[in-house]
This record gives sequence, C-alpha cells and structure tokens, in this order.
Amino acid sequence: MSTIAEIEAVLPSLSAEELAPVEKAVHIQFRQRGSGLVYDDAHGVETEADLITFADAAFPTYDQAEAKNAK
Repeated sequence: MSTIAEIEAVLPSLSAEELAPVEKAVHIQFRQRGSGLVYDDAHGVETEADLITFADAAFPTYDQAEAKNAK
C-alpha cells in the first residue's frame, strides 16, 4: 500500500483535534515549497492566488467608498 493510501485510510478515524496538527503539517509543507495554500470551506476550494485576485478586485471598491466618505 502506498503512503498516500495509508494516510487517506486513517484520516476518517481521526478526531477534529487530531486532524488539526495534520492540516498544520500539510500547510507547513506548502509554505516551505513556495506553493500556494489551498483553502476548502463552505464556499468551495480556493488557492492563495484566488484570494489575492479577489482582494485586488475588492480594493478599488473599498477605496472609492473611503474616498466618498472622506468628503
């Protein structure tokens, strides 16, 4: 059995408390390799690049609102 299959096989039996350090370890590996992290939540799967793109798109609207409120 491959290492990945072994990891996948044990994950369903782990509690949320046990999964947290596993997730942390995976994120550390992504950071060390310079890869974008992947976020998976109720809104879907997004990468760091996706989040940066969304923020870049939102800032002009935010800046316009701030400028309007400053007048």
